[in-house]
Amino acid sequence: MTGSTRVPFTADDYRSRMDRAARAAADAGLDGLLVAPGPDLVWLTGYAPTAVTERLTLLVLAQGRAPVLVVPTLEAPDAAQAPGAPALNLRDWTDGKDPYAATAALLSGAGRFGISDNAWAMHLLGLQRSLPGTSYDSLTEVLPMLRAVKDAAELELMAAAGAAADQAFEEIRKVPFAGRRESEVGADLADLLRQFGHSQVDFTIVASGPNGANPHHEVGDRVIEFGDMVVLDFGGLRDGYGSDTSRTVHVGEPTEEERRVHDLVREAQEAGFRAVRPGAACQEVDRAARAVIAEAGYGEYFIHRTGHGIGVTTHEPPYMIEGERQPLMPGMCFSVEPGVYLPGRFGVRIEDIVTVTEDGGRRLNDTTREMVIVD
Repeated sequence: MTGSTRVPFTADDYRSRMDRAARAAADAGLDGLLVAPGPDLVWLTGYAPTAVTERLTLLVLAQGRAPVLVVPTLEAPDAAQAPGAPALNLRDWTDGKDPYAATAALLSGAGRFGISDNAWAMHLLGLQRSLPGTSYDSLTEVLPMLRAVKDAAELELMAAAGAAADQAFEEIRKVPFAGRRESEVGADLADLLRQFGHSQVDFTIVASGPNGANPHHEVGDRVIEFGDMVVLDFGGLRDGYGSDTSRTVHVGEPTEEERRVHDLVREAQEAGFRAVRPGAACQEVDRAARAVIAEAGYGEYFIHRTGHGIGVTTHEPPYMIEGERQPLMPGMCFSVEPGVYLPGRFGVRIEDIVTVTEDGGRRLNDTTREMVIVD
């Protein structure tokens, strides 16, 4: 296994993130943030409960007040060991007590709060019963850019995850494709991601022949045949940060049309990448890639957004899609992944993770975007 490149985050790093989140909430007109177990809690505190149960765990953030993590008493020892724990006040509650009353004491009797998208409905309803004067908004809707801009340490981890995914592609192109099931090649991909340091494999799409026309086919029992185009899209988490890359290979020599479509998608992907620069709206990346495909007469076959943000999860804001006017900022990381999908025939997708720099963009995936022939 490739050695870890993990850059450990300190309690001061987490304290800074929580302070920044509380300020952003106040700037958005919120009285505070309520963060349930999930990626936001991990990013803000380094704490990931070993089991997310019906027992309430909630981080309470408000500008000018110390952050408080409400936890079940039986999980308090683990929470106290979290990397961000020195920057937190822990408030535990025991079974049989009302956790919503304990949380309500930390909030004003009325107010508007941002709450994690993945908070359990029973917890939100419990808070509303205890504090009927409060209202709640989805954290993604009110603070979509909370985790979008990565610092230098995060970018190092993102680059390492991208390099590991590249290593997996360089190895998978050496294995036999023809005569094997998609699921077998997918298992090889998952093994390679783990071999090169991924602790979590989120997806391994192996979409051969007509299955390639379904962008989210993943894997199936179809036997890959000589003459197939095969879309490979794979990624996961390495040291807590995401990878996601797509390459489209061909089993044996492609037809002239297959090569032409592949070259078209490659040109569109390059155009999307070239549109990346600070201050440009996210939608400009989508427009640049989509224009290339539309001008070639394949616009109706490009059926998804051009990209999505990535960080402690493999899909998060911002999104590269028409209507998204969020300006790009140095440190943002997202995919650029145009595709063409011809129903019943084949599909092509090429994807890199890109980070915004001071004067443009930098790819975090460096494997060839030319047609790759496999056996």
